[in-house]
Amino acid sequence: MSIIYLLLTISVIVALVFFIAFIISVKKGQYDDTYTPSIRMLFEDELIKGGDATTTEGRTDQPTTKKEQLS
Repeated sequence: MSIIYLLLTISVIVALVFFIAFIISVKKGQYDDTYTPSIRMLFEDELIKGGDATTTEGRTDQPTTKKEQLS
C-alpha cells in the first residue's frame, strides 16, 4: 500500500512541474499564434511577386522566383 502513496506523490509532483512549465511558456508568448507561421512558407513567393521585386534582405540584384532564376 505504501508504494501507491509513493507513486501518487511522484505523479502529482511531475504533473505540477509540467503545469508550471506550461504556465511559464504561456506567459512568455509561446502559444500566441500557432497558425500563421505554419502557412507563411506557402505564401512567401506570392508576397514577393506582388511586392516591389525585392528580396527579404532588400536586394534587387538576385532573382526572386524560380522562373526568374531559370530564365
